[in-house]
Amino acid sequence: MSARRGLASLVLLMLTSLSAPTVARAEHLIASVSNHRVTVTPNYTGEELVLFGSVERDATTPANHGPYDIVVTISGPRTTMVTRRKERVFGIWVNADSRQFLNVPSYLAVFANRPLNTIATPEVLRRQQLGIDNVILTQRVAGDYADVVADDPFRRAFVRLREDHGLYRESSNAVTFITTNLFRTGIPLPAEVPIGLYEVDIKLLANGAAIAHTETAFEIVKVGFEQFVADAARRESLGYGLVTAAMALMTGWFASVAFRKD
Repeated sequence: MSARRGLASLVLLMLTSLSAPTVARAEHLIASVSNHRVTVTPNYTGEELVLFGSVERDATTPANHGPYDIVVTISGPRTTMVTRRKERVFGIWVNADSRQFLNVPSYLAVFANRPLNTIATPEVLRRQQLGIDNVILTQRVAGDYADVVADDPFRRAFVRLREDHGLYRESSNAVTFITTNLFRTGIPLPAEVPIGLYEVDIKLLANGAAIAHTETAFEIVKVGFEQFVADAARRESLGYGLVTAAMALMTGWFASVAFRKD
């Protein structure tokens, strides 16, 4: 059902684009996701959205122009996270060093129709930030702020940990061309997907060069009791903390009474 809604939205956008004035260019993209608002309930176990897109060509496009390549990048709400390295000291594992990753995507997925290294040169991929290795992940390093090389041990550990939770992923065969100009891809969302706005960037490439791009977005929101608790913790942090502490004390007291031995 959601896939049908996404396809219907795409058809509507295509019809609208035909009637709206646009700047002349050889190709442009139209894209839409199957659901622009994902609700997270207490029993949410994850789901998969569907992105449909179309390559629109005008009269100036050469008949033999192509083949096309599509790279889709989905970025979740940004946050600051810390990666720590542990070392064994006298038989005990302790934190030896750490790096802070500043304002990085909490969710990051890159999908293409074929391997990125066959789509464009490393310079183009780096300039367009195509692929997880080319996305800027700013770190705080000894008081400075900078991105580092892709094989930096802290960056590798950070990406690997996010991949283990299904929050960072990259696939070279996730985009499928249904026809010459119509394509689709799935957007998997794990159970622990972060709440917030997700930006979807779609780039069209041909002969190793980026020739068009478009953007869309969807939002993930909590509903029900979980949303009430999250809002209370954010708006009334002091009261939320006091209530939480009181509940913990009451739980401990009831447990001591229930399991007390006379």
